[in-house]
This record gives sequence, C-alpha cells and structure tokens, in this order.
Amino acid sequence: MVTALATRSPLPKLGDAIAKLKNLLGDRVSTTPAVREQHGKDVFHHAGEPPDVVVFAESTDEVVEIVNICAHHNIPIIPFGTGTSVEGHISAPLGGLSLDVSRMNRVLRVNADDLDVVVEPGVTRMALNSHIRDTGLFFPIDPGADASLGGMASTRASGTNAVRYGTMRENVLALQVVTADGRLIRTGGRARKSAAGYDLTRLMVGSEGTLGVITEVTLRLYGIPEKIAAAQCSFTALAGAVDTVISTIQAGIPIARIELIDDAQIDLLNRFAKLNFPIQTTLFMEFHGTEAGVREQAEMVQAIASDNGGGNFMWSAQAEERTKLWQARHDVVWVNKQAYPGWGMLPTDVCVPISRLAEVVRESKADAETHGIVAPLVGHVGDGNFHMVVMMKPGDTGYAREVDAFNDRLIDRALAAGGTCTGEHGIGLGKIKHLYAEHGESVEVMHAIKRALDPRNLMNPGKIFAPDVTPSLH
Repeated sequence: MVTALATRSPLPKLGDAIAKLKNLLGDRVSTTPAVREQHGKDVFHHAGEPPDVVVFAESTDEVVEIVNICAHHNIPIIPFGTGTSVEGHISAPLGGLSLDVSRMNRVLRVNADDLDVVVEPGVTRMALNSHIRDTGLFFPIDPGADASLGGMASTRASGTNAVRYGTMRENVLALQVVTADGRLIRTGGRARKSAAGYDLTRLMVGSEGTLGVITEVTLRLYGIPEKIAAAQCSFTALAGAVDTVISTIQAGIPIARIELIDDAQIDLLNRFAKLNFPIQTTLFMEFHGTEAGVREQAEMVQAIASDNGGGNFMWSAQAEERTKLWQARHDVVWVNKQAYPGWGMLPTDVCVPISRLAEVVRESKADAETHGIVAPLVGHVGDGNFHMVVMMKPGDTGYAREVDAFNDRLIDRALAAGGTCTGEHGIGLGKIKHLYAEHGESVEVMHAIKRALDPRNLMNPGKIFAPDVTPSLH
C-alpha cells in the first residue's frame, strides 16, 4: 500500500530561509540527503517525502525564531521528536522544514510533592523515568517505543498502561506551544483542575503538529506501586480470553495492564524471540498495589479466567519475569519484520466499547483469514483497543488492494460498534477519510480551528485534513 501524497511544488523563498537559518544555527541546519530522508519516512507503510531542510533546535527561543523565519518565507514546518509515529506524521508532502527538537531534552522541574514534572519536548519517556526513579515516582504512559514526550502529546499516545492510568489526554497538565505566527503561548497550569476559559491543552494534545510546535510539557506523575506482579494465561479459544478481559473490567478490578496476543502472534514470538509460550491466544497482565492487593487482584482474575477456559495461569512479582513478559510484548513489531523479511507493515489500531470487543475481534480475524491476509492480533484490550499487524507483500499490488479493503472493513466495523478509527496512532496521512466517516460535520469545525490558528497551512500540512479542504500554501 502506498499512500498518495500531495503534489510537491518548489518553495520560491527556500534559499533565503535556509541562509537565515544557517546564520542563526550554523551547522545545526542540514540539507544532506541522508538526514532529510531519515526525517521524512517512518518505519511503516506510508510513502515518505523528505523535507527540504532539517534544523536542530536547542531552546524555546530558537524555536520561536525558526518559526518566524518560516512564517516570513512561507515554509512549511514539520515537528520531529524521535520519528516513532506510524501514520506518516513526519512526511513532508509539500516539502519544507523538519524541526527536530530531540536536543531539547532537559527535565526542567520535578515537583515531587505535587506529583508533576516539567520537561522539554525531546525528553523520552524512558529518560524521564530514569531521571525521577529516586523520587519514588514514575510516568506510566508506555506506547512501546521510547518516544519523545512532545511527540506523545502531539499524537495523544497511550499504550499498555492506559487501562489504569489513561492516555496523554489525561496526563498532560499544561503545554508551552509556538503557534504558526511565532507566538509563544502557555496552555493550562499545574493546578489539578480549572474552569478558566477554553481548554487549549486538550486542543493541542492530539493535534499532530498541525496547530503549533510544543516546546514544554507539564505531566502528571504517580507513586511507584509498593508491589508489581505480572501474569500470563493461555486460552484454547479467543472468545474466552476476550470474555475474561470484559469480566475483569466490569468487575472493577484495578488491573494496570491487560494485553491480548493471539495464537498466530504467540507462534512468531516463540520462533523468532526464542520464547516458549503455549501456542494459544494469551493474556499478559500486570497488577499494581500493596502486596495483599496485588495477590487479591491476581486471584480474582485467575478465577475469572478459569471460568472462561483459561489455563496455565502463572504470575510473578520477580522483576526479571516481568521484564521478560513485557519485552516480548514490545518486540512484536520487530519479530514480525524478522518473520517476513522485506515485507512492509500496516499496524491498525481501532478501539471499541468493551462490550463489543469480542464481536469485532472475532469478525476481523475471520475477515483476514477469508481473504488470505497475514494479520497477527495484539491489543491493549482492557480499554477496547486492538491492533492487527497487517504484513504487506512487497510489489504485490493485488494483495495491497486486498489489504486496503480489509483495513476499510475493519474500521467500518469498529465505527458501527460505536468505536473509533484510531485508538492511539492518530490520523496523520493514513486515516484522513476515516476521520470524516467518524466525525462527519464536526471535521469542518476542526478545520475552522486550523484555519484560524494557521491560515497559510504552514504547520504539518497534509495531515489530518484532506488536501481538497487544506488552505493554499501560497
């Protein structure tokens, strides 16, 4: 599958802008083909377009100056953190400037008493947790990749812990953002609630770089639990695993993680990650709390699983065992690439109400099997979010069309169940038409906000909105 990109026209003032940028940043301005290529293509299926120039900012003041130069010369700006987004967010279909903030990687303030932290956008989630470990606090949002926190805010990321701790939407308290006209604004604050004016923080979280460049993030922190235990349980039938998830959530058990891995994906993990799980649909789980609380949670879930045909239930509070389990879950993408060398990958990410989860998962797996599509299933099913990791045969246009149609049916199925086309990856280039199917006339309201804040469409153009409703660049 190749995602069509907008026609790229030369930027008449690009040379003048680059000269000013070099005067400002020196050798932190690059037009080297390899650097440009790396900043325009993610590791998944979208056709990437390199930017014309890459700049590496090291402070908020520099971001303001860079944005002002670009605004003066009509140069599109594509914010870049670590490049781990999956829906073509970093591609430059109209050319322009990739604004790399990875060097803005300082933890600015840890407010341990108030359970919050202020960071620059290039700080990664693992670096933050390493920095604050001695305070007894942690940041729980875990999308798998060691993504930048600015990028995670931009895409409204979530991950394996979302069932208990929520997503970036719930855990970003405030932002500092440079808008398309070079204004530096602050949204939100450190207070735990506010009724003052429009909620601009929630507006910016999930805007995918189309409304401004994030230069500072204030995040909610949590106390490291007294006890953490991980568990796994195998099921002879997919329905039993899904029913266990639904019953666990409906029972109000405060489980921290509950991940579903189908038998096809377990088989690949065994073969290519040298593991030894039963080749059955499996739940990976994690419990947080006191020692007694963790034991009680595990025993309650074990009883629910047993009632639904689950066996081989094993749980452990040993750090090594927990690390092994979650490393296996996070290795899924790379294991699949190893199993199908040279193939591309389309990671879907629909989300549905949990009462409809079993139905949608069952129908989607049957659909893939009927059409001969390779699509192992994994999911953060505690919040109704699952991924079918669709493998793409290289050079097979017929198979690509089948995959395209399958993905459309998968999303239609999720929408019909009251769900969403994207639980965590965002719209980017890849799901523009599905955004319209999901939100209808509301998309025009979103686009009116885009026009008001970025009338010349300089901020990550071509993302979220269809090209025919995107403001002219010139």
